Amino acid sequence: MTAAPLRTPSVRRRLAAFVYEGVLLFGVVMAAGFVWSLATQQRHALLGRHGLQALLFVVLGLYFAWFWSHGGQTVAMKAWRIRLIRSDGSVVSMARAAVRYLLAWLWFAPALLAVWLAGLRGAGAITGVVAAGVIAFAALARLHPSRQFLHDVLCGTRLADARD
Repeated sequence: MTAAPLRTPSVRRRLAAFVYEGVLLFGVVMAAGFVWSLATQQRHALLGRHGLQALLFVVLGLYFAWFWSHGGQTVAMKAWRIRLIRSDGSVVSMARAAVRYLLAWLWFAPALLAVWLAGLRGAGAITGVVAAGVIAFAALARLHPSRQFLHDVLCGTRLADARD
């Protein structure tokens, strides 16, 4: 007897989990920023910002890699019943989860590069460009037969419905 094929959650449901993840990560980022400011005695937001950005990049990477390789779900993914697995249905290793984290920056990197190249400074313009980039990246899933996102295709992972 063969296992039933795994269903892919809708793009709408995956994006809802994405937004919820952002809300939850606010606390992670605030805690890491607090620890950074205590450790460095930072008194001005712009002093040491590159170090803080590097720390946050690592902290977020550890957060995602840990949850994805230990159960395949972050807190938001559990709430939306979405699980990360390898394309063959097996468990995701810590190394593959770390690669997926790096590739997931494709959601933002092209838009942020465009913002930097255009020299945009206004919050509205930056938000608009980044939002357009996220929407364009999400729309790419329509081109894949099982509606997977580009970073999952490149990494050999997929999001599956955890209700199965």
